[in-house]
Amino acid sequence: MSERVSPNDVANIEAFFDEGLERRLKSLACTGPIHDLDVRKGHLDFADATVYAMSEIAFQIIDQVTIKMDFDHGADHDDVIAEVMPFVAAQAPGRDRDEHERITRWVLENLINVGTVDRGFRAFYGVYSPDVGYQRRAFDFKLLVELSAPDGEIYLRASDEAINVLIGALDLDVESAQIAAEIKLENLIRRGKLSDAQAAAQQARYATVRYAEKLRRMLEATRRDVRSVDWERQMPELIDEALTHVLGRYRAETSILDNIREARDEAVEPSRKLKAATLVTIVEECLDRHTQLQARLLEAREVFRSEQDRQQFSGRPKVAAIDLFGQVLTPVLELTLSEATEPTDAFFRAGVGLRRPSALRLRSLVQALISPVAERSEFAGELPEPYLMPLPGPDVFTDEQWTQADALLDLHEVPRRLSGLLEEARESDPDLPTLVMLRVLHAVSPGIGQSLRKQDDRVLMAVDDGQELWDLQFGGTDLLVGQARLSRDFTDAPATNNEEGEIA
Repeated sequence: MSERVSPNDVANIEAFFDEGLERRLKSLACTGPIHDLDVRKGHLDFADATVYAMSEIAFQIIDQVTIKMDFDHGADHDDVIAEVMPFVAAQAPGRDRDEHERITRWVLENLINVGTVDRGFRAFYGVYSPDVGYQRRAFDFKLLVELSAPDGEIYLRASDEAINVLIGALDLDVESAQIAAEIKLENLIRRGKLSDAQAAAQQARYATVRYAEKLRRMLEATRRDVRSVDWERQMPELIDEALTHVLGRYRAETSILDNIREARDEAVEPSRKLKAATLVTIVEECLDRHTQLQARLLEAREVFRSEQDRQQFSGRPKVAAIDLFGQVLTPVLELTLSEATEPTDAFFRAGVGLRRPSALRLRSLVQALISPVAERSEFAGELPEPYLMPLPGPDVFTDEQWTQADALLDLHEVPRRLSGLLEEARESDPDLPTLVMLRVLHAVSPGIGQSLRKQDDRVLMAVDDGQELWDLQFGGTDLLVGQARLSRDFTDAPATNNEEGEIA
């Protein structure tokens, strides 16, 4: 017979399960999708991805999204891919650029979790309570989120979980993490360890981003419903503390910036000078973010007052639409057939609504029953005869044949016999002599007036000098074909051909 758990054992079990353990389990779950990238990279069909370190690429992508997003906007997909591609190319320099781009885009889409309904991840962990015992709970989180701008553009933002995973500030207070990072940064600069100082400066920048994200979420919740945010005590305290935070960080980072610039100016080695210059850029960006955060803090109370007035006179709140897939279909599929009958009946009764009867009154019902059935004709009636457009006639000669004929008849200097033109045309195309013959026959009596109106400077002419044509396909006179130049100086004299071939 098994022994029961004693009160002392229960106390010992409670000692293992506390809030700190739950936080650490959630923090560990956030790294799961990143580790999963290296597990699944061998199954890619478009490239041999075993040479790529997918987790490193994922951290680089999260880094770039976090750096590029500001208070109101986010990071562009193509910009992030362009920034990370050199890092991917460094891992496999022998591969082509298309493969580097596809690998980067594959990691980015997996961080967004493209292909799922809610674009999120889910992890399970266990907690213990004396009342219920050991329970398995689900933890839903996201790493990168796609949001839509007012102009319709889709941009990326890093979630709190992604920033925590990136900078290692899991379950830390924003203010204390910022102060610790700046003290560490200042000490590293004084000791000349610029490489470690750059990592500390990046951590300080990410902590600033987390602080701004907290304020942004509170303002977004205010715009949705002012009652969901405590503007009586919580938000005023947050704004005052944030303003104090910005003032203190601005002074500290200004002092740090002076030390970095001094180290940059005194550096002799190019690598050391480059690291100092990079630190200057990072700290200056932190100062810009503090300025943006301060501007948003000063506008926060005005946002609350304007949203309070707008929501007070905007009418009754609207009920959010039901997510049929997540709130109805998925839970019902997990039930048995007998258990699913009641919720599905309730849903369809409420969703379908009332059915209007075909006969509203007894008189209408009786009239519908005694009315004879209308006879239907076996034929649908006479069909109108459709009007068919005549088909266009096919082109006898192609554009290429017309071009070849123009080249043969381009006789600027010496006239030629028709027989020679036909023989040369037959060598290029069997059907080309017919087109040449038609063009030459048309030139026997050319339209001089039409050519003048078209502003032509030359006209094709064919003259019969009594020479007989010897050809396998055509017969008649072997015309003399040439081009005559048109002149617009007309006189009363009759038209004669001069030595240069002009028509006067």
